Amino acid sequence: MNMVEKTRPYWPAQLPAELSYLQGEKTLVAYLEHHGKTNPSAIAYIFYGAEITWGTLLENVNRFSRYLGAKGVKKGSCVALYLQNCPQYIIAHFAIQKLGGVVVPLNPMFKENELAYYLEEAPIEGIIAGSEGYPHVKKAIEKTRPLSFIVTTTYEAFLPEQTNWKFPEEFLFPKQTFPDTDDFHEILQSELPYEKNEALDLWNDVGLMVFTSGTTGRPKGALLTYGNALFKTAATVQANGMSDQEILMASAPLCHIAGMVMGLNTPVYTGRPCVLFTRFDPIATVAAIETYAVSFWYSIAPMNWSILQLPGIAEKNLSSLKTNLATSFGVQVTKELAESWRSVTKGCALYEASYGLSETHTCDTFMPQEQIKFGSCGIPIYETAIRIVDHETGREQPAGKHGEIVVKSPGVFKGYLNRPEATAETLKDGWVHTGDIGYLDEDGYLYFLGRVKEMIKSSGYSIFPEDVEALLNLHPAIRQSAVIGVPDPIKGEVIKAFVVLHDGQRDNLTAADLIQWAKETMAAYKYPRYVEIIDQLPATSSGKVLRKLLKEE
Repeated sequence: MNMVEKTRPYWPAQLPAELSYLQGEKTLVAYLEHHGKTNPSAIAYIFYGAEITWGTLLENVNRFSRYLGAKGVKKGSCVALYLQNCPQYIIAHFAIQKLGGVVVPLNPMFKENELAYYLEEAPIEGIIAGSEGYPHVKKAIEKTRPLSFIVTTTYEAFLPEQTNWKFPEEFLFPKQTFPDTDDFHEILQSELPYEKNEALDLWNDVGLMVFTSGTTGRPKGALLTYGNALFKTAATVQANGMSDQEILMASAPLCHIAGMVMGLNTPVYTGRPCVLFTRFDPIATVAAIETYAVSFWYSIAPMNWSILQLPGIAEKNLSSLKTNLATSFGVQVTKELAESWRSVTKGCALYEASYGLSETHTCDTFMPQEQIKFGSCGIPIYETAIRIVDHETGREQPAGKHGEIVVKSPGVFKGYLNRPEATAETLKDGWVHTGDIGYLDEDGYLYFLGRVKEMIKSSGYSIFPEDVEALLNLHPAIRQSAVIGVPDPIKGEVIKAFVVLHDGQRDNLTAADLIQWAKETMAAYKYPRYVEIIDQLPATSSGKVLRKLLKEE
């Protein structure tokens, strides 16, 4: 790979100047196989008390790979994961990639209309789903097209028979059999391990399709290579000074690119054990740090805040925790929060994790631990160049001057699936034009200020206005809709919808009715918390809705 030249006035003296790979340039599946064969009895993941070794993890990946191969999955095949955080997610992810397939993560909060959109947008051949999500999958398929295979699983399959850890009750279901699905656990028991590896071009073959808005529009499939994943994982590990003795913890969603890097790729790359939670729980998080001597955690700032509010937290022994990368959503990573966290943990450093986006496999920056600047996103990570350009002219801006953030690195995606125009708009000469506004200071630290695009951030989730509007417009009484983000003290932003009803419907529906309908048909983070019924949406002469005017009002 060619190095991207860049000026690094604030590069930490204790960090190597160049990036090196722990086992060389090869797929993360190959890293997993190395751990499974050379250190099979070492712990890979701890899931609510269940300890899964690298040897067991590799065997399960190989068994599931054989099943997938028999179903026709091969190099380039797209397979969707519609699961909560669980061992099955990790097994399926690497089993797909062992065959050269493309993992398509889908948020387990999606419902039938959202799933239907993705089935129409991408050539998904099969799906692995939690039993609780199967009814949505079934209805989405009925609206769109059949799949070659469906695998369902219950999370109890990997829970220990006896445990002191409380699994989220809403995800506990008795084992169910569906006439058109195969059971994940039965596959692992019946299939023989598949040992062969697909020959892959690390830097050109696509291993991941993450849906994102790009600069505008409904979600599009961003195509990321096996090399993109390896590079960003290696760069993040080395830049953050992770040692070969770390104990990791993961509670952010694996279906999100940041959660994937920290909770899935990083343990597999480093071979270090990871405590995996299906979702964040402050009491369980504290107990895990104490029980397993967790040393490294990636969190969302509201998680840290909620732990600090626990009664008696000062008496807990959290001293094993040494590094805590955090993302500001709703609650900002401030110096005050960091000092409170350092006090409670007896010395753990808390700082902003990074700036990044799906099109670059995230983690484009990192925060030097000895040179933290609160309010910034840190400096460009290894082999990464970041520029600030005038959004209209493309002219590079000097330090301190606002403009559009553009990024170039070995993590940059290949483009959007079947969207050449959108790809050309975003990817220019290897530079990703992010649609985000920010500036670089004199030391090269990046400051993120907002978005040119109208994407809404709520509780850490990216919400695309066009996506919510398309879902709202499925309501038979709604003629037209527009949504914006409005401030929320906890979530950062929540959705407000403006709707125009068909003639004669205004007396039949209330805003509360529409909110309830949306709650039942959309992911929990996405449905509008506020609805205003209006007579007409502000629009240009060409009919483009002016959300900016709605926001100003």
